[in-house]
Amino acid sequence: MKKQIAAINIRQLLILIAILVGSVFIGLAVGPVSNAGRELILRIRLPRVLMAAIVGGGLACAGAVFQGILKNPLADPFIIGTSSGAALGIALGTIAGKAIQPYTSYIGGIAGAFVVTLAVYRIARIRRHAPVETLILAGVIMSSFVSAMTMLVMSLFRREASEVYFFLMGTLQPYGRGVITITFIFVVIGALVSWFFARELNILSQGEETALHLGIEVEKVRRILFFSASMVVGSVVAASGMIGFVGLIIPHIVRLLTGPDHRTLIPNSILAGATLLILCDTLARTIARPVEIPVGIVTALCGAPFFVYLLLKRKRG
Repeated sequence: MKKQIAAINIRQLLILIAILVGSVFIGLAVGPVSNAGRELILRIRLPRVLMAAIVGGGLACAGAVFQGILKNPLADPFIIGTSSGAALGIALGTIAGKAIQPYTSYIGGIAGAFVVTLAVYRIARIRRHAPVETLILAGVIMSSFVSAMTMLVMSLFRREASEVYFFLMGTLQPYGRGVITITFIFVVIGALVSWFFARELNILSQGEETALHLGIEVEKVRRILFFSASMVVGSVVAASGMIGFVGLIIPHIVRLLTGPDHRTLIPNSILAGATLLILCDTLARTIARPVEIPVGIVTALCGAPFFVYLLLKRKRG
C-alpha cells in the first residue's frame, strides 16, 4: 500500500480534483431551467451530478483494469458480457416489480451481471486457468446470447419495453439516496481492490511469463481483478444503463498524459471519468431542451471518433 501511495503524483491528482470540482459546479449551475432555486439544485441536480461522477469514475476504473488484464488497448468495461447480464437483469426486474422501482431493476441488474460474469469465467476456465483469449471469446459469445434473451423478454412484455430501452441507452435520472449510496459503495470497493493490486497489474501487462518469473500468482491476481472490475461495471450499469466509450477513451487519454503505471492510472482515470460524464450529462440535458438526450448517446458521439483514431493509429503502427 505504501508503494501505491508513494507512486501517486500529487500535482497531477490536485489538478484533476480541481477540474472535477469545476465540472461539479457547472453541472449544478447549468440546466434546462434557468435561475434554478436551492430546492431544485439540491433535490434534482445534485443527486444527478453525484451519480454521474460515480458512474463515470467506475467505468473509467474498470476500463483501465480490463485493458491491463487483457493486454488489449481497445478493451472496454463491457467486453466480457457483464453489461449484457446487467441489462437482462434490469429488464426482468422492471417487469417483475414496477411498484418498487428503482430497487427491483437495480437488484436485477446486479444479480444479472454477477451470474453472467461467473458463467463467462467458468466457461473460459481450463484446469484452474482462464487464458485471456478464451475469456474474451467466452465473453463475446455469452454477451450475444444474453442480449438475445433480453430482446426476447422485451418482445414478450412490450408495455415495459420502451422504458427499459430508454434506460439501457444510458440515463442519469434523479435517484434516491439509497441507490446512489449502494452504487458508491460497490464502486469504491472495486476501485480500492484494483488499486491495491496495481503493481501486480503493471507486471501482468508485460506478459504472464514475466509475472510468473517475478513470483506473481497470475491466476489468483487476474481472478481478483476480473471480479472486482466486473462488480463495478455491474453496479453502474444497474444504476445508469449502458454508457459506452467512457471506459475506453478515458484510460487512453490519462495514459498518454500521466503514464502507464496503474498506481497512478487508476485514481487519475477515476477522476477524469467522473469529470467527463458530468460534462456529458450536462450537455445531454441542455443541448435540445426541453427534450433530454440519453447521456449514452452523447458519450458515443464523443467516443466513436476517438475509437476510429485508435484503430487508424494502430493500423499505421
